[in-house]
Amino acid sequence: MKITKKETAYQGHYRLQVFTVEDKGQEFKREVFQTGQAAAALVYDTQKQKFIFAKQFRPAVEQDMVEAVAGMLDSEDEKPEAAITREIGEEIGYAVDRLQHIYEFYPSPGAFAEKLYLFYAEVSRKTGEGGGKDDENEDIKTLELTPDQLATHTFVDGKTLLAAEWAKAHLLPKLLNQKNGE
Repeated sequence: MKITKKETAYQGHYRLQVFTVEDKGQEFKREVFQTGQAAAALVYDTQKQKFIFAKQFRPAVEQDMVEAVAGMLDSEDEKPEAAITREIGEEIGYAVDRLQHIYEFYPSPGAFAEKLYLFYAEVSRKTGEGGGKDDENEDIKTLELTPDQLATHTFVDGKTLLAAEWAKAHLLPKLLNQKNGE
């Protein structure tokens, strides 16, 4: 298979392209949603001993969503680590103490070109109000969960579900053992 043509069908906040694909002498078209690259983080406040999530209305699913802190890389040369550090400050108002790369993946490669970099971030000091940026029409609230609450909370956002499952396998046993004095 090879892509023989790329056309922009719509350019707004995101871009929708139509790709012409050739396979075994046949051509067909596929729509590709171009959103860019994004970074997300499961954030843990080491002082409060709670995970902090962003809660905001998502028009695509017509409801409030509880999510890992996330945002788009602002330019092609911005590093994912810089982007997620900025987003943690903007969305929940914290400075990052420690950042650990977890995964990078394509959330829905059948139609979306987005690549997502997922991190675990430790924070301990509030440096701002958070809540998102007005010029980006963000109105972000926070939800704090203890490790016990994280273990049983149901998430429906893919990146957040993946981050929570990573935490259950790699982080919660250690945190829960510390809590129990082991």
